[in-house]
Amino acid sequence: MQNLADGRSAIFEVRAETVISATPDAVYATVSDLGRSGEWSTECQGGTWVEGAPGAVGSIFRGDNVRGTDVVAWAPVIRGPWTTESEVVEAEPGRVFRWSILTKDRQKQDSIWSFEITPEAGGGSRVVHHFRLAKLTEGLTKIVSGLEEGDQKRFVQEWNDKLAGDVADTLDRIRVVIEKDAGA
Repeated sequence: MQNLADGRSAIFEVRAETVISATPDAVYATVSDLGRSGEWSTECQGGTWVEGAPGAVGSIFRGDNVRGTDVVAWAPVIRGPWTTESEVVEAEPGRVFRWSILTKDRQKQDSIWSFEITPEAGGGSRVVHHFRLAKLTEGLTKIVSGLEEGDQKRFVQEWNDKLAGDVADTLDRIRVVIEKDAGA
């Protein structure tokens, strides 16, 4: 693995999938409503649309987040509340909802979150929740720049494990919320 402190590239990539007893349009309507994120996300408590039409490509969402002290406890990550801004980069009702985390100057980072939805033959929807980061974000660059190479590798492994758990937990919670909303 490349030395992460050089700020070039590192790969974080996690995905989870499940089948939800609801139509693709119903799933999309829920997951594209980022203001509801607090109902299912492990860190995002919700937030507000600050620019553009809610859920439309190019629109910007400010997320209110909270992280506990036990998450990769040894690493210098943000603890407690913080905010992010994200821009919707793809929005196809019933199919895909994707957004990119923005820098402080509102530039897109290669930090992409998505929900991909396909109809199931017997009814319901298959939903994939995916996160991909191909280049360190502003925040991650700050975190790893102060770490020794061995700790950088440890951080990448532990953060990937944390993200995998978060994505799986989030998708499970979304399934429960949507199926409850649909009366399934």
